[in-house]
Amino acid sequence: MSEFKTNKISPRKGTTQTIGDSGDTVSIPSGVTLSNAGTISGIQKIDWDTTKKTSAFTAVNQTGYFVDTTSAAITVTFPATPSAGNVIGLKDYANTFDTNNLTINPNGNKIQGLTTNFIVSDEGAALNFIYVDATRGWVLTDASKASDISENATFIVATGGTETTCGDFKIHTFNSPGTFCVSQIGNAPTVPTGGPSNVDYLVVAGGGGGGYSSGGGGGAGGYRNSYPTACGALTITTTAYPITVGGGGAGGASEPVYGGCGSNSQFSIITSAGGGVGGNTGGGGTKNGKAGGAGGGGGGGAFCGGAGGAGNTPPVSPPQGNNGGTHFGGPVSFGGGGGGGATVVGGNASAPKGGDGGAGAPNSITGSATSYAGGGGGGANAPASGGSAGSGGGGTGGNGSGATAGSANTGGGGGAGGFVGGCNAVGQAGGSGIVIIRYKYQ
Repeated sequence: MSEFKTNKISPRKGTTQTIGDSGDTVSIPSGVTLSNAGTISGIQKIDWDTTKKTSAFTAVNQTGYFVDTTSAAITVTFPATPSAGNVIGLKDYANTFDTNNLTINPNGNKIQGLTTNFIVSDEGAALNFIYVDATRGWVLTDASKASDISENATFIVATGGTETTCGDFKIHTFNSPGTFCVSQIGNAPTVPTGGPSNVDYLVVAGGGGGGYSSGGGGGAGGYRNSYPTACGALTITTTAYPITVGGGGAGGASEPVYGGCGSNSQFSIITSAGGGVGGNTGGGGTKNGKAGGAGGGGGGGAFCGGAGGAGNTPPVSPPQGNNGGTHFGGPVSFGGGGGGGATVVGGNASAPKGGDGGAGAPNSITGSATSYAGGGGGGANAPASGGSAGSGGGGTGGNGSGATAGSANTGGGGGAGGFVGGCNAVGQAGGSGIVIIRYKYQ
């Protein structure tokens, strides 16, 4: 191999100097530094500014920056009118991008083909960008972390309720009314199912109260969910969503007056209806269970009881709840029907007991399986026993004693009161509802 030594190579004429011929490979040995490179094949060099940045700033072409996010997240704004070949470098000065992210604002242009902000959340990240054209905008030419993926998939950023995480998912649980505030939606192409701006939800209304004396069990609050059967079914935007969490209805306290139906719960366009109140013991005009998300059970009585209320009222698809059960009437033994549950109708009363509350539905949107929206058990005339509680927070029916309320934040129906020795017992309240929202956040 021939060796040629000189301090300078200049063109014989003109200002263009060609090194090698077409098809040749020009090698630069390891350790060699190209000084004052200017522009190489249209790509400019990066000169590094060694004064660290600790607050928001606007980047300048051909400059690299050491960014220190120790105290707070920082936003860097890229040039508004870049030219092809412009270059910018960024380095995590204190290895804190994972704690306080670096946000890159494309300033009306694109980064990796997207107009959204580019979020850097990798500890110690070092990134070099080159502006290509209006279609792709600024493109990564080098990234020190494998997770600095080519499209910088960003996800939903939101606050509200009790916030927890499960793997790559964030969960917001509302046990009482509040606000779900969305400050950013994602650009990841397919996460979660349905799109980057989609969330999963569980919306359960308040359960209905149980009926008076040998009354019907309270119907469960309406149960509506996207997880896991229709993941990512609800699209959101960057706005504040008021969250309504329905309260449970009051139990029946006297034969001529109904207790209370549960109240509705709502998130965005999803509304779940409150559970129907159970009917009172026979006689008067309050013996039939009322309609609701799930129907209340019919009140019992000696030959004179009531029918169960209709579930899934108003109707939605898939149904949000089931019908309440009917009473049983006899000269000595009588009882009320069970309240409807999310997945099972309320049980009919029989000679030995009040109707059982309909079963609720298990759901693992929070990461662990929990059942919601069980119906309340029907009350009975002792020695008949009260109906069993429906799984998912329903209350137990009584027979003079033993009636229990629906569990809080399950939407369970309240258990009905019973009758013994000429003494009537009041019905118990339904359980309050709940709203849970889940989405991919990293």
